[in-house]
Formats: sequence, C-alpha cells, structure tokens
Amino acid sequence: MSEPTTASPAGGWPQVPRRITLRNSMKAARDPIGALNQLLAHYGDTVRLYLGGVRPAIVTRDPALVQHILQKNHRRYFKSDLTHGLLRYLGRGLLTNEGADWLRQRRLIQPGFHRQRLAGLTRLMRAAADEWVAELDALTAASPVAELDAHAAMTRVAFRIVARSVFGDSLDDSQLAQLSDWLTAIQAFYVNTIRQPYLRPWHWVRGNYSRHDRLARQLRELVQAAVGRHRAAQAASPPGTPAPDDLLQMLLDARYEDTGEAMPDEQLLDELNILLVAGHETSANALAWALYLLAHHPAAQDKLVAEIAHELPGGRPPEFADLPRLPYALQVVQEAMRLYPPAWIMDRVATEPDEFQGQPIPKGTLFSLYLYGLHHHPALWPDAEAFRPERFAAGAQPPPPAYGYLPFGSGPRLCVGQQFALTELQLVLVQTLRRYGVEPAGTAVPSMSPLITLRPGGALPLGFRRRPE
Repeated sequence: MSEPTTASPAGGWPQVPRRITLRNSMKAARDPIGALNQLLAHYGDTVRLYLGGVRPAIVTRDPALVQHILQKNHRRYFKSDLTHGLLRYLGRGLLTNEGADWLRQRRLIQPGFHRQRLAGLTRLMRAAADEWVAELDALTAASPVAELDAHAAMTRVAFRIVARSVFGDSLDDSQLAQLSDWLTAIQAFYVNTIRQPYLRPWHWVRGNYSRHDRLARQLRELVQAAVGRHRAAQAASPPGTPAPDDLLQMLLDARYEDTGEAMPDEQLLDELNILLVAGHETSANALAWALYLLAHHPAAQDKLVAEIAHELPGGRPPEFADLPRLPYALQVVQEAMRLYPPAWIMDRVATEPDEFQGQPIPKGTLFSLYLYGLHHHPALWPDAEAFRPERFAAGAQPPPPAYGYLPFGSGPRLCVGQQFALTELQLVLVQTLRRYGVEPAGTAVPSMSPLITLRPGGALPLGFRRRPE
C-alpha cells in the first residue's frame, strides 16, 4: 500500500485562493466534511486555505505531517485559539490548557484513569447500561420492537456514566439532562462563531454571546453545587466510612507533587467541566454510530452476539477482566470510531519556526489536522468506506497504518480518558446486544453534524428487537 503524497515541498503546499474559500464559506459551514473532502481530493493531502474565507490555515490528512506535529516536534505546537476560545465557556482544563500548567494538571489527573480505578468503575458503567436495557424492556412490554432515536438514548447513557463516575450520586437525572442540554447549546454556538467569523458582529448585536455566557455560568454553578453536596455528605459521614470511589473524590484527595497542596476550587471546576464535555460527547457519538453500523451489518452483529454468548454464558454480567476475552466487541468499537471519529478535526499552531520535509513553517502557522480525512484515506485503508471490524484484529493484514488512526489523538496529549471510553463503549454494547437485536428503522441515510465532535445531524432512528429468552 503506497503512502499518500503531498505537493513537492520545494514548490510549497498548494493554495486555495481566498475568493474561493470565501465564496464557499456558507457551503463549508453547512457541510465542512464534504467541503474538505472535495478540496483535498482536488489539491492533495495538504492544502493552504482561509478558514471561513478569512483566516489563513493549512489543512492536512498527511499522516507524516500529523505525526510531525503531534509527536516528533510536539513542543513547537500548541492548540490554537480555536480551542482556547472554549476557555470562555468551560475554563482552563486539560482540553484547553497548555505548557507547564497543562503538564502539572495531567500528572495530577492521570491516576484517576489507571486500570485499577477503571476496574472499580466497571460496575457503575454496567449499572448505567442495565438501566438503559430496562428502559428498552419497558418499551417492548407490549411490542417486540422499540423504535427510538439511538443518539438521544446513547447521550443519556453516556452522560449518566460520566456524571456518576465523576460525581457519584451528587446529581440527579434532571440535573444531568440540564447539563447535557447546556453543553450542547454552548458548543453549537461556539463552532458557528469559528466557521462563520463574519457573523460575530451580528451575534453581539443579538445578544448571543451574553446568552451563552449565562449558560456557562449556570453550568458552573450547578457543578459547584454538586461539589458542595459531595463535601457535605463526606463531612456528615461517621468516622471510618470509606470515601466514595469516584473521580471527584480522587481530584479532591490528589496533591501536587511540587507543593503537596490540593487543587484550587476554581481549577477543580474547570477540570470537572472538561471531564463532563469530553467524557460524554465522544462516547455518546461512538455508541450511536456503532449501533447504527451494526443495525446495517447483521453478519457483524451476529458475530458479536456469538462472542458474547460464548465468553459470558448464562447471562453472566461482564467484569473488567472479561473485556480482553471480547476482542470482536473492541474491534467493532474501533471500526465505528474510524468511520465516525468522535474528534473529527483538531487544531495546532506553530509557537516557533519549524520545517517539514524542506517546507518552512513560520511561527504562528495554523494547522487543522483532518482526522476524518486520515480515517477515510483510500491510500491508507483498503475499501475505506466499508465497515470491517476485522481490520483491527490481531495480525490483520494490512495492519492499521501508523498515524492513520487517531480517534483519541496522539503524542503527549493522547486523551487521558481513552481506556475509560473503550471500557464504557464495550460494556454498553455487550449489555445491549445480549438482550436486543438492533435493526434499521426507516431508509434515510443519516447526515453528520461536525461540531466539536462528530454527531449525527438529526435523529438516528433504530429498532431494538427483544431477543428470545
């Protein structure tokens, strides 16, 4: 398999004229993936353009250049203001922080996602999955098939899992739904201001900025109240009562290596906001797309159900230690995240001059690393648009290409919650499919809505059919 080629460094990367990107900005705002696919198919794997017809940037799906930026020369590249703009709404957490402060926070938070703690959170994840299956049981009490929006359902499940993993019982279901709605509204508005920067004055006049600032404050107040309830419950517990085994307690107990001090409350709220956003959006989308793909590929679904029955006989609930014996479940998740990567694009800016294969990169150069393009690159993936979980089987030929598959990013900023997400995704799929078959509901092909994460463009209707006892 040949590597994808780019324009000769001697001649520089091709440039899309400003007038073309400006003329096509409305189309690109509606369908950024279609617009980028069309540009890269015409110009090559790396192209210069103007974001929103205004801001110069370089978009790439070249795995070598992506590796150069994320791994080999990562110290010369920070996230840009496109990500840092989220500071306004979510605060300075792992997603939005940089430099020494980011590294200090990463070292503090990393232990919360070690395998030992994940083993303890497995039962919590499974309980949330079982609640979802119980909802299906109620819906199919009078009819064998329940038709519903899989994305909305998986958003509830994923948010329930991350919120309980973080807060334990400090938030009820109505508060979880409110948080989810606020986070969705904030990210949709923010992405719109990035894609169509010329509309920012209109947003100011209409009060849209102040409206979403208010949502961010309400979100922060709700999270702060949950922290307060958590602390109050701990203070009222009898001496010797074990502390809750949730991520909030881990963050409250953690101490910085250099000072021995606890995390300040403002920083704690920032990190909790980021955990809520990153922890439910990506998982909800991945689960919804995985169910959609299985519904349309019954042979793959049957193979997964057979694996579950063989490895978990008699309806035995899965434990963390069982997951390595369910390799096809992981392969389904991996292939779903290849076709529909939760983080479909990421930004980096050069903080100092650099060069790549003889091509100079001035300080301040903005890069958009097009992960969706990498995952669908026909020179990297045979039959790239097909759903084939076996691509990720041990010993598969060809193996997944280096830096052609990055659902959790790469390099030092590899997502801290990667193993948490993979564990959650497998558990929810296993608990769902052992009781219910999933099938198409309607003939419409779902659209994609590339916000900060890649979600369905609208409802994702699927049928869930109860399996014979």
